[in-house]
Amino acid sequence: MKIEIRTMNRDELDFAIGLAAEEGWNPGLNDAHVFYDTDPNGFLIGYVDNKPVGCISAVSYENKFGFIGFYIVVPGLRGKGWGIKIWNAGIEKLKGQNIGLDGVIEQHANYKKSGFKFAYSNIRFESISSIERSKDGNIVEANSIPFETVRDYDRKFFPADRIVFLKGWLKMPNSFPFAFVEDGQIKGYGVIRKCRTGYKIGPLFAESSDIAERLFLKLRSSVEKDSPVYLDVPEVNIEGMRLAEKYGMKKVFGTARMYTGQFPDLPVDKTFGVTTFELG
Repeated sequence: MKIEIRTMNRDELDFAIGLAAEEGWNPGLNDAHVFYDTDPNGFLIGYVDNKPVGCISAVSYENKFGFIGFYIVVPGLRGKGWGIKIWNAGIEKLKGQNIGLDGVIEQHANYKKSGFKFAYSNIRFESISSIERSKDGNIVEANSIPFETVRDYDRKFFPADRIVFLKGWLKMPNSFPFAFVEDGQIKGYGVIRKCRTGYKIGPLFAESSDIAERLFLKLRSSVEKDSPVYLDVPEVNIEGMRLAEKYGMKKVFGTARMYTGQFPDLPVDKTFGVTTFELG
């Protein structure tokens, strides 16, 4: 049987998000809209006999940096060779760009065969939201300051400008974005958003571990009590790992951050929480 691979429409992205939920990846409730607006041509779906069999995202930023995610074949339809064809279509779409991904550790060797090189691991941690509301005079709602200020700060942490993504991410329903401001300068920001289960913090960028901790406490206390809260920490950020340990967070699983080209020169030591495993 022949597979037809084509660009997803908006409704088909909901199908992909559903598959991700079934895999236990716990997507955000409002991720789809932001993801799709970031690159409407960046999501591919495979059909066999007019039935969807799998998907992949191959989102491009400024046509120079791409990110692979949502690589899933429908359970029960695996092992038929359709997945590799979907994979190859995603890679082809981003040809000529440096491509990143956060892949499950078990697939590390397979990604390496496609030219990806291991940079570091990310660890997903889980805890419970705080019942005590955090009050901090340096922390303000991120949308209360000029968008350009947050965008300029975010730009230091990503290999390309992601203005479209960021505009949507900061204004998602059921999310709470906060920035740390001192002497008129932004020195960190973070977002917590509602997911299928609990909430995820991402990103969490900060100039110091103290600022990261203060933002973390604010984010964690911004949602209803006793909710699961997740944080994806680059394992090479020692202070980030200590932050998770300090607040009794438990390891859930890990991913391998990999790139096809040169590793971007980014401040991983100031990255206390990855934005999203799906889009970087």
